[in-house]
Amino acid sequence: MSDKFFFKGRQDARQHHTTHGGFQTNASQKSGSKKFPLKLVVTSGARKREIEALVAKANLHADIALDTNEVAVESVAELTAILNKGSTITQAKAPSRNDPCSCGSGLKFKKCCA
Repeated sequence: MSDKFFFKGRQDARQHHTTHGGFQTNASQKSGSKKFPLKLVVTSGARKREIEALVAKANLHADIALDTNEVAVESVAELTAILNKGSTITQAKAPSRNDPCSCGSGLKFKKCCA
């Protein structure tokens, strides 16, 4: 009898990617939500009120920390990235051969304006 049916060998080194805290397949972490607020740092009270107004206008959530040290650096890059995000560009679908012509003649596009 051959021993290939009873060979256990070593276990596969490539284990499933979610078993040991690896890649999360169902993760959805939207920055600026209640669960994942933006982490912002400002250097003055006036700037904090200004940032709070921007966050409220954009319907976002943020943890704004006030750092009054002389060497403090303002950190609002997350907010500016979200506010300057471009919108999705969509293009009109080109008519196919058997669609009605857009000129209003009632003919198919392939026989009219193609």
